[in-house]
Amino acid sequence: MKGFINNTEVEFEANETILEVARRYDQYIPTLCELADIDHTPGTCRVCLVEITRAGQNQTHLVTSCNTPMEEGLVVATRTKRVRDQQRLQAELLLADHNQDCATCIRHGNCELQDVSQFVGLQQSRFSGKKRWNKRDIDTSSPAVVRDMTKCIRCFRCVDVCREVQDVDALVIKGTGAGTQIGLKGGTCQADSDCVTCGQCVMVCPVGALSERDDTETVIDYLYNPDITTVFQFAPAIRVGLGEEFGMEPGTNVEGKIIASLRKLGGDIILDTNFAADVVIMEEGTELIHQLKEKKKPTFTSCCPAWINFAEKNYPELLPRLSTTKSPQQVLGTLAKTYLAEKMEIDPKNMRVISIMPCTAKKDEIVRPQLQFEGGMPEVDTVLTVREFVRLLHREGIDFAGLEPSRFDNPYMSEYSGAGAIFGTTGGVMEAAIRTVYYVLNGKELDGAVVEQLRGFDGLRAAKVDLGPDVGTVKVAMCHGLKETRQVCEAVLAGDADFDFIEIMACPGGCVDGGGNLRSKKAYLPHALKRRDTLFQIDTNAAVRQSHNNLQVQKLYKDYLGEPHSTLAHDLLHTYYTDRRKEVVTKMKDVWSEIKMSTRVY
Repeated sequence: MKGFINNTEVEFEANETILEVARRYDQYIPTLCELADIDHTPGTCRVCLVEITRAGQNQTHLVTSCNTPMEEGLVVATRTKRVRDQQRLQAELLLADHNQDCATCIRHGNCELQDVSQFVGLQQSRFSGKKRWNKRDIDTSSPAVVRDMTKCIRCFRCVDVCREVQDVDALVIKGTGAGTQIGLKGGTCQADSDCVTCGQCVMVCPVGALSERDDTETVIDYLYNPDITTVFQFAPAIRVGLGEEFGMEPGTNVEGKIIASLRKLGGDIILDTNFAADVVIMEEGTELIHQLKEKKKPTFTSCCPAWINFAEKNYPELLPRLSTTKSPQQVLGTLAKTYLAEKMEIDPKNMRVISIMPCTAKKDEIVRPQLQFEGGMPEVDTVLTVREFVRLLHREGIDFAGLEPSRFDNPYMSEYSGAGAIFGTTGGVMEAAIRTVYYVLNGKELDGAVVEQLRGFDGLRAAKVDLGPDVGTVKVAMCHGLKETRQVCEAVLAGDADFDFIEIMACPGGCVDGGGNLRSKKAYLPHALKRRDTLFQIDTNAAVRQSHNNLQVQKLYKDYLGEPHSTLAHDLLHTYYTDRRKEVVTKMKDVWSEIKMSTRVY
C-alpha cells in the first residue's frame, strides 16, 4: 500500500501506524508517551499530532500519529502551521501541570519534555501559575527509587512496563482529573509496596518523575576525606554501556577509560566485579554439584537482587531452592573488607566500597540486614548507577573521552576470566557455571568454551547439557524479564517444569539492559544487543575463559578460603532469604531509615 508523508510517497503494510511509517522514512514526529520497545502507544501526551487528508476527501483532520493507522492514499503533513500551533499548545499544557524546577531535576539536560518543548518552539508557559501539581506525592521511602509525582506527565509508560513487561504490577493509576497520578499497589509507599526495585520504570520515564536515589554526593564526601580508603568496583555491563554517553558507539568496551577515570577521581583501589563473578561461580558451581548428586532440583541462581526481592515477595516457597551464594557485588565487598584489607594492611572500618552498577536494585541490596558484618558495617557502602557515575564524572570535570586507557594493577582481586565477563548478559551466569561444573566433574575442560545452546535472547529458553557420567544430562532454563520468570515459577510450583538449574535475570536482556543503565529515548533493545555482543567478544578474546583458571581466584582459596564451601567461605560468601509475604514490612523500612539517618562512621 502507498500514501504520502510531507509530499514523499511512502509504502507500508496493513496496521502500521503513521508514526511507524514516518520513522522509517526519516520524517521526525515528536512523542512523549509512545515507546516502541514496550509496545506502548496510549496517545495520552497528544504531541505527536499530524494533519491528514483521506483519499477522495478535501477535509483535513488532526490525529495522533502513534495510534492512527496509515491508509491507502492517505496524505500526511507533519509540519503545517496548524500542527505546530497545536503541538506547542499541548506542550504548554503539559508544562502547566508539571513542576518546572528544572535546574534541580535529576533529568535536567536529558529530559524528553524539555526536548519536545524546544522542538515545538515553546517560549513561555502561560498557564503554570496555579501549581496544581504541588499536592501530588513525593515518595523517598525506598533506598533505590524516588517517585516524584509533581513531575509526572501521565504518559503511563511506567505502569505499562511494570504490568505488561515485568508482570510485577506494582504501579497503579489513582485519582481523577488534575489529581491523577501513579500510585503503588500493595502499599502506601515504595518501601512497603510490591515493587522489586528492578528500575525498568525509571528507564522508561521521560521526565524526572521516577529516578534512582542519587548518591553522588556521598561518594564525593568519601573521595575528599583523607581518612577514608575508597575501593571502587564496576560490573561487567558497565564497560560496554558507558561509552555512548561520550559519543562512542553503543557497546564500545571502555574498561581502560573507566579505570583511568576512577584514578583521576582519586579512587584508592580499583577492582573489577568480574573477579567476584568468578568467585561466585566457584561457590555456586560447587553448590549446584551437591544438589545434582543429591537429585534436589531445581537450583535457582541468586546474583540478581531484583529477582531475590521478587521471590521473597511472591514465591517464598521457592526460597530453599535459591543458591545461597551472594551476588558478585556483595562477594567483592565482603572480600575487600576481609581478605584484601588483611593483605594490604588496611583497617576495614576506614574502607568504603563503592559499586558502579547497571542496576537500581543493587542500592536496595546493600541495606539488607543479612549483608552486613557483625556490628553493622555494610559489605558495600554505596552504589552508583551508570547515570550517577556519569553525573559524578561531569561534576568533577573528568574528560572521559580524552582519557588514556589504564589497566588494573591490584595483585589480589582484579583479574577475571571470560566467564566472569559474560555475567552481564542473559545466559552468561549459566554458561559460566557449566564451564566450571563440567571441569570439576570430569577433570578436564569442556570442549570449546562456548555453550551455544545457552545463548539467545528469547525471554524464556530451555536447553539440555551433558555434564558427563557422574550426573549425566541436565536440563536448564534461562529467564530474563520477570514476566517470563513468573511463568517458570508457577510451572515449578505446579510440577510442570522439570529443570535442574534455572538462571534468572529480572531485567529484559539481563544487566546490559538493567534499570540503572543510560536512557535511550526511543529504543533500548538495539543498545542491549550491542552491549551483549561486546561481552561475548571479551570472552572470546580472553586468555582465561573459565572461572576456576583465574589465578587470583586460585590464590584466594589457597591463601585464605581453603576451598569452595569451606566453613570460612560459607560464613563470608553465603547468605539467607526471608519470606517477605509474612514478614512485617515495616522492619525493612526501619532498617532503611536507620541507615539513611546514620553518618556511617565506623
